[in-house]
Amino acid sequence: MRLFRDIAQSRSVSRGAQLNQVSQSAASQHLQELERGFGIDLIDRSTRPIRLTPAGQAYLEFCREVLRRKSEFETELDELKLSTSGEVRVASIYSVGLSKMNRIEGEFRKRYRDAQLKVEYLRPEKVYDAVRQERADVGIVSYPLANRELTASPWRKEKMVLVMPPSHPLAASRRVTPAKLDGADFVGFDEDLPIRKDIDRYLKENGAEVHLVMHFDNLQMIKEAVALGRGVSIVPHPVVEKEVQEGKVEVAELSPSLIRPLGIIHRRNAKMSRAVRAFLEMLMEEAG
Repeated sequence: MRLFRDIAQSRSVSRGAQLNQVSQSAASQHLQELERGFGIDLIDRSTRPIRLTPAGQAYLEFCREVLRRKSEFETELDELKLSTSGEVRVASIYSVGLSKMNRIEGEFRKRYRDAQLKVEYLRPEKVYDAVRQERADVGIVSYPLANRELTASPWRKEKMVLVMPPSHPLAASRRVTPAKLDGADFVGFDEDLPIRKDIDRYLKENGAEVHLVMHFDNLQMIKEAVALGRGVSIVPHPVVEKEVQEGKVEVAELSPSLIRPLGIIHRRNAKMSRAVRAFLEMLMEEAG
Protein backbone atom coordinates (compact mmCIF):
# COMPACT_ATOMS: atom_id res chain seq x y z
CA MET A 1 0.00 0.00 0.00
CA ARG A 2 2.84 2.37 0.81
CA LEU A 3 4.50 1.59 -2.51
CA PHE A 4 1.30 2.26 -4.47
CA ARG A 5 0.66 5.47 -2.51
CA ASP A 6 4.15 6.80 -3.26
CA ILE A 7 3.93 5.87 -6.96
CA ALA A 8 0.55 7.59 -7.21
CA GLN A 9 1.60 10.74 -5.32
CA SER A 10 4.91 11.16 -7.16
CA ARG A 11 3.28 10.12 -10.48
CA SER A 12 6.38 8.06 -11.14
CA VAL A 13 7.03 4.33 -10.82
CA SER A 14 10.79 4.89 -10.50
CA ARG A 15 10.37 7.55 -7.78
CA GLY A 16 7.91 5.38 -5.85
CA ALA A 17 10.32 2.46 -6.09
CA GLN A 18 13.19 4.62 -4.86
CA LEU A 19 11.20 5.85 -1.87
CA ASN A 20 10.48 2.24 -0.89
CA GLN A 21 13.97 0.90 -1.66
CA VAL A 22 12.87 -1.58 -4.31
CA SER A 23 13.82 -1.87 -7.96
CA GLN A 24 11.72 -0.23 -10.66
CA SER A 25 10.98 -3.61 -12.21
CA ALA A 26 9.74 -4.94 -8.85
CA ALA A 27 7.47 -1.90 -8.48
CA SER A 28 6.10 -2.35 -12.01
CA GLN A 29 5.47 -6.03 -11.34
CA HIS A 30 3.62 -5.17 -8.14
CA LEU A 31 1.35 -2.77 -10.06
CA GLN A 32 0.59 -5.45 -12.65
CA GLU A 33 -0.24 -7.97 -9.93
CA LEU A 34 -2.59 -5.50 -8.28
CA GLU A 35 -4.37 -4.81 -11.56
CA ARG A 36 -4.70 -8.52 -12.32
CA GLY A 37 -6.10 -9.12 -8.85
CA PHE A 38 -8.61 -6.28 -9.10
CA GLY A 39 -9.44 -6.97 -12.73
CA ILE A 40 -9.10 -3.29 -13.68
CA ASP A 41 -6.38 -0.79 -14.61
CA LEU A 42 -5.18 1.45 -11.76
CA ILE A 43 -2.64 3.45 -13.77
CA ASP A 44 -3.07 5.24 -17.11
CA ARG A 45 0.28 4.51 -18.76
CA SER A 46 -0.46 6.47 -21.94
CA THR A 47 0.60 9.78 -20.37
CA ARG A 48 3.81 11.11 -18.84
CA PRO A 49 3.86 11.64 -15.96
CA ILE A 50 1.51 8.75 -15.24
CA ARG A 51 -2.05 9.36 -14.07
CA LEU A 52 -4.44 7.36 -11.95
CA THR A 53 -7.60 5.89 -13.40
CA PRO A 54 -10.80 6.36 -11.35
CA ALA A 55 -10.19 2.89 -9.88
CA GLY A 56 -6.61 3.89 -9.06
CA GLN A 57 -7.79 7.06 -7.31
CA ALA A 58 -10.23 5.02 -5.22
CA TYR A 59 -7.49 2.56 -4.27
CA LEU A 60 -5.13 5.43 -3.40
CA GLU A 61 -7.68 6.84 -0.93
CA PHE A 62 -8.11 3.37 0.56
CA CYS A 63 -4.32 2.98 0.95
CA ARG A 64 -4.01 6.39 2.59
CA GLU A 65 -6.74 5.61 5.09
CA VAL A 66 -5.34 2.18 6.00
CA LEU A 67 -1.79 3.53 6.38
CA ARG A 68 -3.06 6.42 8.49
CA ARG A 69 -5.00 4.07 10.74
CA LYS A 70 -1.99 1.76 11.00
CA SER A 71 0.22 4.67 12.06
CA GLU A 72 -2.32 5.79 14.67
CA PHE A 73 -2.58 2.23 16.03
CA GLU A 74 1.21 1.95 16.33
CA THR A 75 1.32 5.31 18.10
CA GLU A 76 -1.28 4.13 20.62
CA LEU A 77 0.70 0.93 21.20
CA ASP A 78 3.87 2.93 21.82
CA GLU A 79 2.00 5.05 24.36
CA LEU A 80 0.76 1.95 26.16
CA LYS A 81 4.27 0.46 26.16
CA LEU A 82 5.86 3.83 27.02
CA SER A 83 8.16 3.11 24.07
CA THR A 84 10.11 5.43 21.79
CA SER A 85 10.56 2.73 19.16
CA GLY A 86 9.52 3.37 15.60
CA GLU A 87 10.60 5.54 12.69
CA VAL A 88 10.94 9.32 12.67
CA ARG A 89 10.80 10.65 9.11
CA VAL A 90 12.21 14.14 8.68
CA ALA A 91 12.20 16.24 5.51
CA SER A 92 14.58 19.21 5.65
CA ILE A 93 15.76 21.96 3.35
CA TYR A 94 19.41 21.63 2.29
CA SER A 95 20.45 24.93 3.85
CA VAL A 96 19.54 23.99 7.41
CA GLY A 97 23.19 23.06 7.81
CA LEU A 98 24.42 19.50 7.45
CA SER A 99 26.87 19.77 10.34
CA LYS A 100 24.14 20.96 12.69
CA MET A 101 21.72 18.26 11.56
CA ASN A 102 24.44 15.63 11.87
CA ARG A 103 24.95 16.61 15.50
CA ILE A 104 21.21 16.44 16.17
CA GLU A 105 20.94 13.06 14.42
CA GLY A 106 23.88 11.67 16.39
CA GLU A 107 22.50 12.85 19.72
CA PHE A 108 19.02 11.50 18.94
CA ARG A 109 20.36 8.08 18.04
CA LYS A 110 22.47 8.08 21.19
CA ARG A 111 19.50 8.90 23.44
CA TYR A 112 16.87 6.77 21.70
CA ARG A 113 18.56 3.62 20.48
CA ASP A 114 15.25 1.86 19.74
CA ALA A 115 14.10 4.63 17.35
CA GLN A 116 14.99 4.94 13.68
CA LEU A 117 15.68 8.42 12.31
CA LYS A 118 15.43 9.02 8.56
CA VAL A 119 16.36 12.49 7.26
CA GLU A 120 15.83 13.48 3.62
CA TYR A 121 17.07 16.79 2.18
CA LEU A 122 14.77 18.46 -0.37
CA ARG A 123 13.86 21.76 -1.98
CA PRO A 124 11.42 23.80 0.17
CA GLU A 125 8.29 22.98 -1.85
CA LYS A 126 9.20 19.28 -1.74
CA VAL A 127 9.46 19.43 2.06
CA TYR A 128 5.88 20.74 2.23
CA ASP A 129 4.76 18.02 -0.20
CA ALA A 130 6.45 15.27 1.81
CA VAL A 131 4.75 16.32 5.05
CA ARG A 132 1.38 16.94 3.43
CA GLN A 133 1.47 13.59 1.63
CA GLU A 134 2.47 11.79 4.86
CA ARG A 135 5.89 10.75 3.59
CA ALA A 136 7.46 12.73 6.45
CA ASP A 137 6.37 13.28 10.05
CA VAL A 138 8.27 16.55 10.45
CA GLY A 139 9.52 19.19 8.04
CA ILE A 140 12.23 21.80 8.63
CA VAL A 141 11.95 24.87 6.40
CA SER A 142 12.89 28.53 6.27
CA TYR A 143 10.16 31.17 6.36
CA PRO A 144 7.62 28.54 7.53
CA LEU A 145 4.03 28.89 6.38
CA ALA A 146 0.95 27.23 7.87
CA ASN A 147 -2.15 26.29 5.91
CA ARG A 148 -5.31 24.22 6.34
CA GLU A 149 -3.33 20.98 6.28
CA LEU A 150 -0.12 21.97 8.07
CA THR A 151 0.90 23.76 11.24
CA ALA A 152 4.10 25.80 11.46
CA SER A 153 6.12 26.56 14.58
CA PRO A 154 9.20 28.79 14.93
CA TRP A 155 12.43 26.92 15.60
CA ARG A 156 15.52 29.09 15.19
CA LYS A 157 16.59 32.50 13.90
CA GLU A 158 19.77 32.79 11.87
CA LYS A 159 21.66 36.01 11.20
CA MET A 160 22.44 36.56 7.53
CA VAL A 161 25.91 37.80 6.56
CA LEU A 162 27.72 39.03 3.49
CA VAL A 163 30.10 36.32 2.26
CA MET A 164 32.92 37.10 -0.16
CA PRO A 165 36.25 35.74 -1.43
CA PRO A 166 39.31 36.75 0.65
CA SER A 167 40.55 38.91 -2.24
CA HIS A 168 37.41 41.07 -2.35
CA PRO A 169 37.80 44.81 -1.50
CA LEU A 170 35.26 44.45 1.33
CA ALA A 171 36.95 41.36 2.83
CA ALA A 172 38.55 43.36 5.65
CA SER A 173 35.24 44.96 6.66
CA ARG A 174 33.54 43.79 9.84
CA ARG A 175 30.24 45.48 8.99
CA VAL A 176 28.79 46.38 5.58
CA THR A 177 25.79 48.49 4.59
CA PRO A 178 23.72 47.51 1.55
CA ALA A 179 24.81 50.73 -0.19
CA LYS A 180 28.31 49.28 -0.55
CA LEU A 181 26.85 46.39 -2.55
CA ASP A 182 25.28 48.59 -5.21
CA GLY A 183 26.45 47.30 -8.60
CA ALA A 184 28.41 44.40 -7.08
CA ASP A 185 28.62 41.01 -8.79
CA PHE A 186 26.25 38.84 -6.78
CA VAL A 187 25.71 35.07 -6.51
CA GLY A 188 22.09 34.48 -5.52
CA PHE A 189 19.47 31.84 -4.91
CA ASP A 190 16.93 30.74 -7.51
CA GLU A 191 14.16 33.31 -7.79
CA ASP A 192 11.39 30.94 -6.66
CA LEU A 193 12.96 30.31 -3.24
CA PRO A 194 11.71 32.24 -0.17
CA ILE A 195 15.25 33.21 0.86
CA ARG A 196 15.84 34.85 -2.55
CA LYS A 197 12.66 36.90 -2.23
CA ASP A 198 13.66 38.06 1.26
CA ILE A 199 17.16 39.08 0.13
CA ASP A 200 15.75 40.91 -2.91
CA ARG A 201 13.33 42.78 -0.63
CA TYR A 202 16.14 43.68 1.79
CA LEU A 203 18.39 45.05 -0.95
CA LYS A 204 15.58 47.03 -2.58
CA GLU A 205 14.40 48.55 0.70
CA ASN A 206 17.96 49.66 1.42
CA GLY A 207 18.64 51.16 -1.99
CA ALA A 208 21.05 48.57 -3.38
CA GLU A 209 20.90 47.05 -6.86
CA VAL A 210 23.31 44.16 -7.41
CA HIS A 211 24.49 42.50 -10.61
CA LEU A 212 23.28 38.90 -10.47
CA VAL A 213 25.93 36.77 -12.18
CA MET A 214 24.85 33.30 -11.06
CA HIS A 215 22.01 31.70 -9.12
CA PHE A 216 21.55 28.28 -7.56
CA ASP A 217 18.98 26.32 -5.57
CA ASN A 218 21.40 25.29 -2.81
CA LEU A 219 23.95 26.88 -0.52
CA GLN A 220 26.81 24.54 -1.35
CA MET A 221 26.96 25.76 -4.94
CA ILE A 222 26.68 29.39 -3.80
CA LYS A 223 29.57 28.95 -1.35
CA GLU A 224 31.74 27.34 -4.03
CA ALA A 225 31.00 30.12 -6.53
CA VAL A 226 31.89 32.80 -3.97
CA ALA A 227 35.10 31.00 -2.98
CA LEU A 228 36.07 30.92 -6.67
CA GLY A 229 35.68 34.70 -6.86
CA ARG A 230 32.54 34.88 -8.99
CA GLY A 231 30.91 37.41 -6.67
CA VAL A 232 29.57 38.08 -3.19
CA SER A 233 26.42 36.67 -1.62
CA ILE A 234 24.18 36.90 1.42
CA VAL A 235 23.76 33.66 3.34
CA PRO A 236 22.94 32.42 6.87
CA HIS A 237 26.06 32.73 9.05
CA PRO A 238 26.02 29.17 10.49
CA VAL A 239 26.37 27.55 7.06
CA VAL A 240 29.69 29.29 6.24
CA GLU A 241 31.48 28.97 9.59
CA LYS A 242 33.54 26.03 8.33
CA GLU A 243 34.61 27.83 5.14
CA VAL A 244 35.61 30.92 7.16
CA GLN A 245 37.78 28.79 9.47
CA GLU A 246 39.44 27.20 6.43
CA GLY A 247 40.17 30.64 4.92
CA LYS A 248 38.10 30.00 1.80
CA VAL A 249 35.76 32.99 2.33
CA GLU A 250 35.35 36.05 4.54
CA VAL A 251 32.15 37.35 6.11
CA ALA A 252 30.88 40.71 7.31
CA GLU A 253 27.81 41.59 9.31
CA LEU A 254 25.01 43.42 7.55
CA SER A 255 23.76 46.78 8.78
CA PRO A 256 20.81 46.84 9.13
CA SER A 257 20.68 43.18 10.03
CA LEU A 258 18.77 40.53 8.12
CA ILE A 259 17.38 37.44 9.86
CA ARG A 260 16.32 34.13 8.34
CA PRO A 261 13.65 32.30 10.40
CA LEU A 262 13.66 28.51 10.46
CA GLY A 263 10.56 26.59 11.46
CA ILE A 264 9.05 23.16 11.94
CA ILE A 265 5.98 21.99 10.05
CA HIS A 266 3.77 18.93 10.57
CA ARG A 267 0.26 17.82 9.68
CA ARG A 268 -2.60 19.30 11.65
CA ASN A 269 -4.16 16.99 14.23
CA ALA A 270 -1.64 14.24 13.44
CA LYS A 271 -1.14 11.66 16.18
CA MET A 272 2.58 11.76 16.85
CA SER A 273 4.47 8.78 18.19
CA ARG A 274 6.62 9.12 21.28
CA ALA A 275 9.68 8.93 19.02
CA VAL A 276 8.49 11.87 16.88
CA ARG A 277 7.67 13.91 19.99
CA ALA A 278 11.10 13.10 21.42
CA PHE A 279 12.75 14.34 18.21
CA LEU A 280 10.74 17.58 18.30
CA GLU A 281 11.73 18.12 21.93
CA MET A 282 15.39 17.66 20.96
CA LEU A 283 15.04 20.22 18.16
CA MET A 284 13.69 22.75 20.62
CA GLU A 285 16.48 21.96 23.09
CA GLU A 286 19.05 22.55 20.37
CA ALA A 287 17.46 25.92 19.56
CA GLY A 288 17.64 26.93 23.22
